[in-house]
Amino acid sequence: MARCGDISNDDDDMHPAAAGMADGVHLLGFSDEILLHILSHVPSTDLILNVRRTCRKLAALCLDKSLIHTVLLQKDYQASEDKVRQLVKEIGREIQQLSMAGCYWLPGSTVEHVARCRSLVKVNLSGCHLTSLRLSKMLSALQHLRSLAIDVSPGFDASQLSSECKATLSRVRELKQTLFTPSYGVVPCCTSLEKLLLYFEILDRTREGAILSGQLMVGQSNVPHYQNLRVFYARLAPGYINQEVVRLYLAVLSDRTPQNLHAFLISVPGSFAESGATKNLLDSMARNVALDALQLPKSWLNGSSLLQHMKFNNPFYFSFSRCTLSGGHLIQQVINGGKDLRSLASLNLSGCVHCLSPDSLLRKAEDDIDSSILETLVASCCNLRHLNLSAAHHHSSEGLGRHLCQLLARLRHLRSLSLPVCSVADSAPRADRAPAQPAMHAVPRGFGKKVRVGVQSCPSPFSGQAGPQPSSVFWSLLKNLPFLEHLELIGSNFSSAMPRNEPAIRNSLPPCSRAQSVGDSEVAAIGQLAFLRHLTLAQLPSVLTGSGLVSIGLQCQQLRSLSLANLGMMGKVVYMPALSDMLKHCKRLRDLRLEQPYFSANAQFFQALSQCPSLQRLCLVSRSGTLQPDAVLAFMARCLHVVMCHLFTGESLATCKSLQQSLLRSFQAERPALNVVIFPLLHEGLTDVIRDVPLVHLDEITLFKSRVAEEPPNLWW
Repeated sequence: MARCGDISNDDDDMHPAAAGMADGVHLLGFSDEILLHILSHVPSTDLILNVRRTCRKLAALCLDKSLIHTVLLQKDYQASEDKVRQLVKEIGREIQQLSMAGCYWLPGSTVEHVARCRSLVKVNLSGCHLTSLRLSKMLSALQHLRSLAIDVSPGFDASQLSSECKATLSRVRELKQTLFTPSYGVVPCCTSLEKLLLYFEILDRTREGAILSGQLMVGQSNVPHYQNLRVFYARLAPGYINQEVVRLYLAVLSDRTPQNLHAFLISVPGSFAESGATKNLLDSMARNVALDALQLPKSWLNGSSLLQHMKFNNPFYFSFSRCTLSGGHLIQQVINGGKDLRSLASLNLSGCVHCLSPDSLLRKAEDDIDSSILETLVASCCNLRHLNLSAAHHHSSEGLGRHLCQLLARLRHLRSLSLPVCSVADSAPRADRAPAQPAMHAVPRGFGKKVRVGVQSCPSPFSGQAGPQPSSVFWSLLKNLPFLEHLELIGSNFSSAMPRNEPAIRNSLPPCSRAQSVGDSEVAAIGQLAFLRHLTLAQLPSVLTGSGLVSIGLQCQQLRSLSLANLGMMGKVVYMPALSDMLKHCKRLRDLRLEQPYFSANAQFFQALSQCPSLQRLCLVSRSGTLQPDAVLAFMARCLHVVMCHLFTGESLATCKSLQQSLLRSFQAERPALNVVIFPLLHEGLTDVIRDVPLVHLDEITLFKSRVAEEPPNLWW
């Protein structure tokens, strides 16, 4: 929408030149309903401060309740301080729902203007800079508020909250807190809570190296109010202190379990030992509540009969990520022997290595799955929209209609799917396929020789073996899931080199042997997905030319985010020409994450990337990789929408710092949200650098993880 084309500022609805256009093909010739739908895709700041001033008709439509009652500023990276203040001044009293999530670039003095939006019912301020006093001032003015999302940062002091602020909090029913410091935050003031979402991002040590305590400060030990709670969700970043603090929240639940609790979810990386309080809580839940969403730490479920005592009522979300749940237990205790679970919309079995086998004690990685278990799962949960089977070896045996891909093809409602690479391999070599490359030609693991990216030609993705093979089970699966929007193919043994509160990972496990038969033709098959928006491909060792990427670029025109990691042989980057060709066609691509050892981020790469006009965020992770500073600067000058540039390579600290300073000096004034991090991947100071990255970028793109069925659908906004 280029400022409505021929629309003028005259009182007439249509510019004279446009009035002569035949049969109402001008934009303003559409009905109000169609125009409102079009305008709903325009950022609110642009809508109110620019589009509204073009003509009388649009001035009226832009103030329609459907457009101004809900204002979303998250990822509106052009929303500067002045624009946000002017927006609030003009329509603040009409706004009922406001999301400023992740607006890290706005100062607290600007966020404080939210207090003028007196009609607010729901506000999301996660990622915004707020002190206790500013929060108190804002909430004191928002008497109609019922839903609140905030960060609790070091220095937060609940004693600074005014009585008017606490009165507002007492009426809040939904609260989302991201904790960067040990604290109850505002939970003790929220006496009417029905939904509580907690994100624990507390580091074990301060920046100065002091060890933090998990005990809450004096004055923060008020007992939270959970009696009306319906949804409890806690997601923990790695770290011992996060576990200590969440135990304090859970201790209150163990004393008296809310009778209306219907969703209980705790996401913890690694192990999280049970305590007496948590055992009491689980026993109480098994006796007193019927859940429709469940996620527990793996150590709470492993070897436990807990699931068979839990009661479920029309469940819509289950996550058993990383649990040693066997197929027998899955069928008997979760699906109840084949019980109708048509209500289940999302299922996360990531890292459940035994979930498709009858016995969890005897299974080996190379063993085949039990297709009857998967068949029961598919038949019982026929309306699944999100399914995650990644981080495990799921190998199919011989037999017509027994392959994992053939069974999953029956789930016609799937919108997101995550699979291990080895699971999509045909169960036996096909005669129409070239044999896999002999092992003697593979680059030895560990050390690799830098290879200059050449200009070798890239064969057409539709010729020979590079094209989609109708006889491939993976090709058939995607043909039967034409509306899939999110696809992940991740190697069973893949681990990212980008750390999470720890040093970078320098070694990785070799790919599964079955993944050797998954290559360019399977990647090309993804081109069938016309509605694909998010794609992740990680640890595909048999990608030879990357020609399948071109098919995706040509045909998946809705692609918004792309994550590629460790494609082809580890010591070479053989798919660069194909990637360059692909990027020419990715006109809607906003996020690109590329992780590849020995990658050369040179002028050729950044020239190709410059042809993605919608690109906003770039993350490159490359052990022993190189970059050309001049090419980066030229790329940032051409791509005016890029606001995040994270480059972690093998370059020296001096080179990285110099380039980072140059980028900030050149572009930060005109891009208020610009976030640049350029740092050596294997440097010991990387952990301190990572802690300063805005959580919205760190969580969504910088850190690699499977995102399918990571959380229940529509958990918050």
